[in-house]
Amino acid sequence: MNIRVGYGYDVHQLADGEEFWLGGIKLDYHKGAVGHSDADVLIHVICDALLGAANLRDIGYHFSDTDPQFKGIDSKILLKKTVELIRSKGYEIGNIDVTVALQKPKINPHIPEMKACLTKVMHIKADDLSIKATTTEKLGFVGREEGVDAHAVVLIYKVENSTDIKNQYAN
Repeated sequence: MNIRVGYGYDVHQLADGEEFWLGGIKLDYHKGAVGHSDADVLIHVICDALLGAANLRDIGYHFSDTDPQFKGIDSKILLKKTVELIRSKGYEIGNIDVTVALQKPKINPHIPEMKACLTKVMHIKADDLSIKATTTEKLGFVGREEGVDAHAVVLIYKVENSTDIKNQYAN
């Protein structure tokens, strides 16, 4: 069996008055992440980890932050395209493990909704996606509420008959 592991890391500045998208859902908070797209750090690390595992470079290579077509784009679209890219190479997602570091707001209550949203986009089982939250105990840029960061590890595997998988997710 051909299995591969990928790692992703992303960080976004937080600013007053910005929308805060995280894990595909909008959080009600007075600060939000700043970025070219909707700045969903959780989705971005998943994309980077998946692309890296499949040796397809990184999110910036495929969805440049200087390209106007991606200005303000919903990161769920980027995730869907990323999953399509790895599946076009014959890979399937084994599991994804994400950790988000954020001082405020608390995201633990939102994790079930994030998981439901993202597993639907990727067409994977809820058990194949782990989302964890932590603070930095008020240390660093995260602790000062200046930014949010996230880390992801993914496992993908080569499917013997990729036509079966493509047909399974054709809906």
